Amino acid sequence: MNFFLKGNAKVKKFAFILIAVLLLTLLAGCAAGPNPNTTPRTAEVSSAGFWQGLWHGIILPVTFIISLFNKNVGIYEVVNNGGWYNFGFLIGLSIILGGGGRGSAGRR
Repeated sequence: MNFFLKGNAKVKKFAFILIAVLLLTLLAGCAAGPNPNTTPRTAEVSSAGFWQGLWHGIILPVTFIISLFNKNVGIYEVVNNGGWYNFGFLIGLSIILGGGGRGSAGRR
């Protein structure tokens, strides 16, 4: 750890870029992929529920950017169980994008 603290600016910049690329790669690997199933709730395919909706809401910013360049990546799971998936998606989105509660408090 002392190597990075005492290192020159080039080493620190390289380490920062390396960590950023690794984190982006990790998040990109979690993005929702294409959905070949168009019929919900079959014996082989279970529909996405609350927890998958929450996860898809959290990774939405990364997934959206990837979906601009790759037509096989979707930002929303089509085969879902309805209200619970939507609720999880909304909560996950609120966690990442924030609720705006601080802005409504005004200046003090």
